[in-house]
Amino acid sequence: MPDPAAVNSMFARIARRYDVANRLLSGGADISWRKRLVQAVARSKPRDILDLATGSGDVAFALSRRFETAAQVTGMDFCQPMLDEAQKKKAAAGGRYENVTFRQGDGLALPLPDAVYDAVTIAFGLRNMADRHRSLTEMHRVLRPGGKLFVLEFSQASRWFRPLYLFYLRRVLPRLAGWVTGDRAAYEYLNNTIEQFPGREALANEILAAGFRQVTARGMTFGIVALHEATK
Repeated sequence: MPDPAAVNSMFARIARRYDVANRLLSGGADISWRKRLVQAVARSKPRDILDLATGSGDVAFALSRRFETAAQVTGMDFCQPMLDEAQKKKAAAGGRYENVTFRQGDGLALPLPDAVYDAVTIAFGLRNMADRHRSLTEMHRVLRPGGKLFVLEFSQASRWFRPLYLFYLRRVLPRLAGWVTGDRAAYEYLNNTIEQFPGREALANEILAAGFRQVTARGMTFGIVALHEATK
């Protein structure tokens, strides 16, 4: 499992170039992945949303634009330099994102009371948790009864696409990331977490084991990403 201190340090190092790296390394596909996530959240019409592992805030801001005054969004992350980047974006936007609040918090021990959110989103952050089961049970705890969980995460590529994808992950991506961020080692770590992360069915079982029900999973982009939805 990932070491929390090492993960925190890694994201702190790459925080300033994180968004640029995401656009380049995904070929812009990360924008459409987040759009699918926001569309799914919108169908549940939540009033209070927690975006866990919010990073530089892209999902939180996308949710803010979609819901405007209809929902309050809390972006939470344990890496303060990433939150600093999110706050800079909010400040640069003037008063556009007044329904978004950022705060620091550990996904394994959320500094939140029980049953306070209608929806919890986590995009590309679950695989960095030192204990996925504990993190998922924390998400379950802070959801209201009937609340929805949305997990957007890397998954296992379709069989025919997997050799090409692994070549990209192992050979191409670290070099590109090193050039953009100056920290090739950080993306070699991230590549390993992607390769070792469970597929859609296995992750669905982990979500069920955390107390959720009605788990669904949809693959995107040849299976390399999946959106899991579940209900408390």
